[in-house]
Amino acid sequence: MTKKLTPLIEWGTLLLTTGLVCFFLLAILWDLISKGSSSLSWAFISTSPTDGMTKGGILPAIIGTVLLTLITALIAAPFGICCAIYLNEYAADSWLTRIIRASIRNLAGVPSIIYGLFGLALFVQGLQMGTSLFAAGLTLGLLSMPYIIITTEEALRRVPNSMREAALAVGATQFESIRDVVLPSAVPGMLTGLVLTLSRAAGETAPILFTGVAFYINKPAGYLNQEFMALPYHLYMLSTQHQATEQVRPLAYGTALVLIIVVFFLNLSAFYIRYQHSKHE
Repeated sequence: MTKKLTPLIEWGTLLLTTGLVCFFLLAILWDLISKGSSSLSWAFISTSPTDGMTKGGILPAIIGTVLLTLITALIAAPFGICCAIYLNEYAADSWLTRIIRASIRNLAGVPSIIYGLFGLALFVQGLQMGTSLFAAGLTLGLLSMPYIIITTEEALRRVPNSMREAALAVGATQFESIRDVVLPSAVPGMLTGLVLTLSRAAGETAPILFTGVAFYINKPAGYLNQEFMALPYHLYMLSTQHQATEQVRPLAYGTALVLIIVVFFLNLSAFYIRYQHSKHE
């Protein structure tokens, strides 16, 4: 009797917890959509804030977020992927390699506000970049790099060793084996991890708080050495720091909805990459 009840209790617990998570997720989405959809319009997306950010749109924040995400990708992806390839394909299994891997995992767990303070000390003050789009992108790149290294290394581990051995058996060098056999097989997993990491970075506020984001700019950032607006910080300011919080509440919900949509499509692209790869396997 006990053996029969145990699977039912386990499945019931799983269904209950899944249902609770889905319920709260749908409740949050419904709250955002019901209160933010009225603010969504072409003018809201394509114009700059006006009248002390009580009217107008969020175009500078959208462009700033997109540029920041691109800079983060250009900085974090090459270094993160190369580091993962070295650790998985070239580095020997020694105490030094194990310490490096443990350090990378610890860096992935560091609170984002610490990266913001580090970016302020290193890029803004140490390298005298000032508060700028480039300094913020470098800071987010450092935050994203451990996640990219971890996900890339996991994707490389999923490639069977027999494929590497077969390439070496026909006369390919280790570099050629990695370039022509291992990486093409691991690319879908690598891209999935990269996109999910960038979608997380696009919603970060703390790392850019001290390094370049601005409260209000009436035009999109045009240069890397300028301050910029970003959707997460704009949402934070409208929700908590604006002098007319109740008046701009619909704009805050609209900004939150736009940010959710941007992150949703980034995540959707990651699932699409994985789906396309599974079709060809």
